Amino acid sequence: MRITNAEIAQLLSEIAEYLEMDDVPFKPRAYQKVADAIAALDEEIVEIHKKGGSKAISAIPGVGASIAKTIEEYIQTGRIAQYEELKKKIPVDLRSLTAVEGLGPKKIKKLYKALDIKNLDDLEKAAASGALAKVEGFGSKSVENILKGIEFVKTSGGRLILGNVFPAIEHIKDVLAKVKGVERVDIVGSARRKKETVGDFDLLAMAKDSGPVMNFFVHMDEVVHVHAQGETKASVRIKPGIDVDVRVVARESYGAALLYFTGSKAHNVALRQMAIKKGLKLNEYGLFRMKGGKEEKMIAGDTEEGIYNALGLTYVEPEMREDVGELELAQNHKLPVLVDYDAMKGDMQMHTNWSDGANTIEELAYAAMALGLEYIVITDHTKRLTVANGLDEARLLEHMKAVDAVNAKLKKEGKKFAVLKGSEVDILKDGSLDMSDAVLAKLDVVGASVHSYFNLPREAQTKRIIAAMENPYVDIIFHPTGRVINRRPAYDVDMDAIIEAAKRTKTALEINAFPDRLDLKDEYVRKCVRAGVKLSIGTDAHAVAHLSYLAWGVGQARRGWAERSDIVNAWPVEKMKKMIK
Repeated sequence: MRITNAEIAQLLSEIAEYLEMDDVPFKPRAYQKVADAIAALDEEIVEIHKKGGSKAISAIPGVGASIAKTIEEYIQTGRIAQYEELKKKIPVDLRSLTAVEGLGPKKIKKLYKALDIKNLDDLEKAAASGALAKVEGFGSKSVENILKGIEFVKTSGGRLILGNVFPAIEHIKDVLAKVKGVERVDIVGSARRKKETVGDFDLLAMAKDSGPVMNFFVHMDEVVHVHAQGETKASVRIKPGIDVDVRVVARESYGAALLYFTGSKAHNVALRQMAIKKGLKLNEYGLFRMKGGKEEKMIAGDTEEGIYNALGLTYVEPEMREDVGELELAQNHKLPVLVDYDAMKGDMQMHTNWSDGANTIEELAYAAMALGLEYIVITDHTKRLTVANGLDEARLLEHMKAVDAVNAKLKKEGKKFAVLKGSEVDILKDGSLDMSDAVLAKLDVVGASVHSYFNLPREAQTKRIIAAMENPYVDIIFHPTGRVINRRPAYDVDMDAIIEAAKRTKTALEINAFPDRLDLKDEYVRKCVRAGVKLSIGTDAHAVAHLSYLAWGVGQARRGWAERSDIVNAWPVEKMKKMIK
């Protein structure tokens, strides 16, 4: 059975939470950092282990010899003795319970000891019966928030965060593409449209003979259950709990199938209605001319572009296919030229080991260069965020000197790369910042974020963020709505007022590229684009491996119809610096 990075990352994350329950110092953070790093790796950790054993695993930033041995134990035996021992002591469903906002490992342990709460159902029953409110530290307000959190977890529907599970599906796609007779394989559905979450995955394969594809697919090592298998379609479940469908289509219908299975449903319905008005019929097999109510001739079908053009439309990029006005623009040939995935010149948010990151400034710089970037902005946390080892004024000034030293080294080596001095400052309850203007004035880029008081009333939360934007040194509002997908809803804020203030104060709003944030959401990106408010994309990287997340931010920008001119870090560094205050 193939072991995935996501699987190992989940286990390490749970070990971190169990260790936190027992007040073990330092280790929880170390395990969590490694879990985050492994989840973001491009290469499968099993392959890394094959090449060099635990020594090769230890070479991954943040992985010490002890954790490397833990990972090796799982790869070799399929179990981790330490994890099993911890789980035996407190046998709770950590994944579901920690998904409830505000319910951390220590509170989970307290509830298990007091009420034998092991899972979400137990928690909901205890909250509804009044038993939860009797536990020390859980008053009526806490219970109310927990019930809201449970409801949010339920309504998120168990959907998977695309960026977290995409590598597993990409692996399936790459392996299928090597099957004899397969000419092409595409990931379709909402994943191709770069939706934030997915319920399952769909793959489309081009082949003359579907038999070998079907047989290979259902017998892959990753498959834990076969739901169905037919001549041209099979449906399976793979580790870690993802349903995947594969369809095999002939070359002449591949474009039509690609269009149909990409969706969205609303976009496809609108296209079919356009076809009917032209006396045509569009389905997953092609675009047909009709005569006497019957299909007379296929006029397009092998490519998506051919179908759009035959309907008198400009080709619509997959990320735009949501039936929110894109087809009207396509009819008038006025679609935006979406920002390319390779357009990014820089990364506007990342964290080093000065605060809560795993890597040094220098390590992030060299990793960014390897990805083809021209600059990065180091934005370590400031003092209010003590949990992230935030920097006070004195440490931030030292931090700036460290950035200067790295730039000096790069220049000496002849590297044309810039590391910019930045910071992620905290927006306090009244809209002031946790860092003095005198120090902020020395930075190249200042980002400001909300990390507390998420439940302020709408008007107060809005005023708070606008006050931060009015600070003459704040260039960007990071993750502007504060949501964490599947874990925490956005705080209640008037985004129209925020966008209006951003335009007035010339403050950029961030598209946070971390897969569980993707904040701003697509509809707000479109509003920014229409209003002329500039956007930045930052990975929010806390490890070198996270720098690859930049592509998810670009996907979100494309879903919001953003062009290169809308994204400040799609510009060269000198042009970007002219934008900032």
